[in-house]
Amino acid sequence: MKKFLSSLFLLLPFILLAQLKSPSEFLGYELGTQFTRHHQVVDYYQYLAQQEPSRLQLMHYGETNERRPLLLAFISTESNMKNLEEIRNAHLDNVKGEGAPNMAIVWLSYNVHGNESVSTEASMQTIYDLLTSKKDYLEDLVVIMDPCINPDGRDRYVNWYNQYKNTPYNVDPNSKEHHEGWWSGRSNHYMFDLNRDWAWLTQVESQQRLKQYNKWLPHVHVDFHEQGVDNPYYFAPAAEPYHEVITDFQREFQETIGKNHAKYFDANGWFYFTKEVFDLLYPSYGDTYPTYSGGIGMTYEQGGSGRAGLGIINSIGDTLTLKDRIAHHHTTGLSTVEVASKNVGRLNTEFRKFYQQKNFRPQHFILNGNPDKLEALANLLDQHGIEYNTGSNASYKGFNYTTSSSGSLRASKNSLVVSTDQTKGTLAKVLFEPKAKLSDSVTYDITAWSLPYAYGLDALATESSVQQSPYESSKETYGIANTNSYAYLADWNSMKDAKFLAELLNKKVRVRYAQKPFSLDGANYDRGSLIIVRADNKNLGDFTQILDNASKKYTKKLTPANTGFVDNGKDFGSSYVEVLQELKIAVLSGEPTSTLRFGEIWHFFEQQLNYPISVLDESYFNRVDLSKYDILILPDGWGYYSFMTEKVAEKIKDWVNKGGKLIAMGGAVDGLAKQKGFGIKEKEQKKDSTSNLQAFDTSEREYIKSAITGAIFKTTVDTTNPLAYGYEEPYFTLKLGDRSYNYLEGGNAVYLAEGQNTPVSGFAGSDAKKKIAETLIFGTERMGRGHVIYMIDNPLFRGFWENGKLFFANALFMVN
Repeated sequence: MKKFLSSLFLLLPFILLAQLKSPSEFLGYELGTQFTRHHQVVDYYQYLAQQEPSRLQLMHYGETNERRPLLLAFISTESNMKNLEEIRNAHLDNVKGEGAPNMAIVWLSYNVHGNESVSTEASMQTIYDLLTSKKDYLEDLVVIMDPCINPDGRDRYVNWYNQYKNTPYNVDPNSKEHHEGWWSGRSNHYMFDLNRDWAWLTQVESQQRLKQYNKWLPHVHVDFHEQGVDNPYYFAPAAEPYHEVITDFQREFQETIGKNHAKYFDANGWFYFTKEVFDLLYPSYGDTYPTYSGGIGMTYEQGGSGRAGLGIINSIGDTLTLKDRIAHHHTTGLSTVEVASKNVGRLNTEFRKFYQQKNFRPQHFILNGNPDKLEALANLLDQHGIEYNTGSNASYKGFNYTTSSSGSLRASKNSLVVSTDQTKGTLAKVLFEPKAKLSDSVTYDITAWSLPYAYGLDALATESSVQQSPYESSKETYGIANTNSYAYLADWNSMKDAKFLAELLNKKVRVRYAQKPFSLDGANYDRGSLIIVRADNKNLGDFTQILDNASKKYTKKLTPANTGFVDNGKDFGSSYVEVLQELKIAVLSGEPTSTLRFGEIWHFFEQQLNYPISVLDESYFNRVDLSKYDILILPDGWGYYSFMTEKVAEKIKDWVNKGGKLIAMGGAVDGLAKQKGFGIKEKEQKKDSTSNLQAFDTSEREYIKSAITGAIFKTTVDTTNPLAYGYEEPYFTLKLGDRSYNYLEGGNAVYLAEGQNTPVSGFAGSDAKKKIAETLIFGTERMGRGHVIYMIDNPLFRGFWENGKLFFANALFMVN
């Protein structure tokens, strides 16, 4: 009997191991034969956590806009999991150059793009194998797995595919199941690309994830993706350009991992490529942000994406199945963990080196400007754990961002000072540097993003030592001190002001604004200043309470005025002091528009401005009575040439002439320019008489001559134009292409003047620079009783170009 019990004891681990269900066993279908909905994925991870509580911990770290759970799974050996917090703290001590940790952290992120749906499927097989056949990898590792970064987008795709797929699935690429509609599953609820949001943190998924990411700062981070069906598999090492802050070890270790992947792919006869397309420059990706945080950040790209479904025939006649795609991502996931497990000591050594003093030049960034904009920037830095201080009264020399040359700037207690001599110094350098050095001008994304330009701040990058004091939050009090004033005055120069105004309009408060500067009681007020008169709101019983609450909510200073008789300028009853009415706003959606560009507008209204909109789809636009709306917004897109028929153009023009306000952005301007009656005209280009003959292999280099890959340009601003109220010269615009339009006959609010067609940061091709010379950026045109507002560049790009947002708010409220 004792012998039997002893044998049973020896067999017990294997019996328990056999009891753990694989994904296929748990789900009730073979993995890869169906797409798994998010709640089923969650169920499987919860099942594993219940079955293996000593080796797996599950964290519910947040929710999406559509209330789907966001999960992290922490996996290691039983002994490691008992000491998980000690392991984390030892790793963070290593960042400070303390201790001698003997564990490495690997973070695997799946399905940031919803219709790149294979990776979540692969995550289930990967975690199962790490708990079973590959558990030896975990002796010196903690593996953190996020099974689905973007559950809203993924379920959108999976539900769509299940609606339209054939049974059995059809591999014919022409079949409906391989053609998503306008709103694909790629993006999140607000149609944002979460893989471009790591640095900007505009989305709830990004904000919640980064809180956890910064608690761990993993040694290795992998972002699993898909690309077109005709592409094989891509894995590290990445393509040039690599940002200059990336270390030799980070480059080398990418190659180490890539060679390990290649070993398995070669054995299976699978195709792959490396060192092409996917570079390491733009800081807001799931590979670059971890890299700038000291880790080995990598993107893995499997051929397939939303077109592939459960199976598809590619262009060379091979059939690519979901099972194939799972196998590839599963292999690279395990291979990554394997390589990390064999290099724990080196990963820790090099991670410590990364966080040692770098002696970056410049060493300090001094920022002055609008307090609201400084506060907005400080909030972003807080989320990243980037430290900042205030300055002391002294002038410093260095690179002046406004002049793009050597200059000086005075620091004060109202300045923000950010140093690269801090834990997050590398990330700070990347986000604040005036220009990123390009080792290759062919890039995958924008080449300029510098935060001082994005936030509209005066800035200096200096190598000098800067006297600093700890940052202290404002102790100013807000609300209404005098409840019986004739009026209350507020300035207008930031998004905080626009949010404050929107709050009042939503509460039915009547607000006026000044079209001319004025002075009262020794204070000066610029164009756009808000004037809230008690008499205008005499029928609003809780007027004072609404105003007091809004002032406190948005920390908005209100100055009481006891008279409408100004010292200089126009009195409050003047026709130059307009009344702002509650607006009914419509936004076009559907095929003519870009989902990303529509999403930026949607998010702006609902999550930033907090102001209601109606969404009009192009499929029924012709049947909509536009007289019900004060404003119509046409987002950027590629389908306006077909959408903007003569009939549609006449309908819009008639509505504008009767008093409507049309805001046309990007590609929508292209559509209007082809129609009669609109003043916007595309700039004519001089034909190059030189030969177009070129070597075949130089075609890509020739193409970039006409490209602008997200570059920043200094522009001229007409601050008297209502579209530019609250701005000072100059404005720095982020230009994403060579779209070029002539100046308007009047109403040129922002434009490239002579000599302003060379970027201050980022890449622009030689032909593109010629094309955009002396062209419009933002402008207004009077048409009958209404207005047309043209936005050639995008002031809402990815939600992070903070200094552009007031232009959009002005288009809504100030242009009348």
